[in-house]
Amino acid sequence: WAGNARLINLSGKLLGAHVAHAGLIVFWAGAMNLFEVAHFVPEKPMYEQGLILLPHLATLGWGVGPGGEVIDTFPYFVSGVLHLISSAVLGFGGIYHALLGPETLEESFPFFGYVWKDRNKMTTILGIHLILLGLGAFLLVLKALYFGGVYDTWAPGGGDVRKITNLTLSPSIIFGYLLKSPFGGEGWIVSVDDLEDIIGGHVWLGSICILGGIWHILTKPFAWARRAFVWSGEAYLSYSLAALSVFGFIACCFVWFNNTAYPSEFYGPTGPEASQAQAFTFLVRDQRLGANVGSAQGPTGLGKYLMRSPTGEVIFGGETMRFWDLRAPWLEPLRGPNGLDLSRLKKDIQPWQERRSAEYMTHAPLGSLNSVGGVATEINAVNYVSPRSWLSTSHFVLGFFFFVGHLWHAGRARAAAAGFEKGIDRDFEPVLSMTPLN
Repeated sequence: WAGNARLINLSGKLLGAHVAHAGLIVFWAGAMNLFEVAHFVPEKPMYEQGLILLPHLATLGWGVGPGGEVIDTFPYFVSGVLHLISSAVLGFGGIYHALLGPETLEESFPFFGYVWKDRNKMTTILGIHLILLGLGAFLLVLKALYFGGVYDTWAPGGGDVRKITNLTLSPSIIFGYLLKSPFGGEGWIVSVDDLEDIIGGHVWLGSICILGGIWHILTKPFAWARRAFVWSGEAYLSYSLAALSVFGFIACCFVWFNNTAYPSEFYGPTGPEASQAQAFTFLVRDQRLGANVGSAQGPTGLGKYLMRSPTGEVIFGGETMRFWDLRAPWLEPLRGPNGLDLSRLKKDIQPWQERRSAEYMTHAPLGSLNSVGGVATEINAVNYVSPRSWLSTSHFVLGFFFFVGHLWHAGRARAAAAGFEKGIDRDFEPVLSMTPLN
């Protein structure tokens, strides 16, 4: 059965399939959005309610106030309804083009028509898509600068919605992220830790996408590009799958490690954050009970509460030493020029820091498929799995599947280009000559 391959050369029907698919995606977004609004309990943090869409809306500054407290759920309702209505329009368009519209667009609408091997038209379509992506990046910039701002977990005095005023536009900073190593202490683009850099990065990215889009509309592929690529529908599918696979892996790491783009107030703490919160919580408790946290020794002879990192900073001791890179809004006020400041730990710990770290300690992003949260050996486990766990795991798995899909379709596309394609003959597959079921 050739399945989707039936549509390869029917641009009208393929358009119908893609518009209908977009309708399904937007319908899910709207329906799930309304489902989360209907189930939302303002007394509990979002991450305790298994929400994945409302945290994204809250991060964009809708419906929340200081500390990430939800003050108005109406914007969330509006978002759900808008997506639901949009999905109906897309669904109608998808059904129209799949069933009623012209099979191919080339004859009646040459602007929207194409042939897969027409390299000039393909790069023009690529250019149009890049411009749309660039405009999308600028939507976030406009929201942050002019339309109410976005939620900043690092805002002084606790997280708050604020307009971003002094963007980071310095190319050395923005592209410095891209040139960093992806490993500990460096963290590539996932290490971004202030909104100025994030929004400035979107200005750069939006500009590059728009300029690149214009370039691809105006130019034809050069000879080296014509030789390097396979120019067929299945080849483009494989390139797209490869790109989406990379996006999936990056999103996985971003939501797992980054607490600026994914504020812990909404998504729950990161793994390192929950671990450091536990060390902090017990440092506070034992210090109250009279422990001298600066000099107490642990069972290994290292500091029980505090020790030194490989580069000499004062860090939390115990197993959480491996997470000494962590930066979090509730912990940074206690750092001095040489790491954690002993005098601040003795005199300056605020009640909100104790509350926050106790909350994060008990909501680590650990959990199993049956929603039993906590370390595997925990006897008092609760019905809790962090949205970070769900989002990271799902994006890793999808990224992997898309990578395998890339390998599959790239192999088929190269084989077809070389003239030894395997599988059912698409023009004369057996099912075409069988009696219809009806």
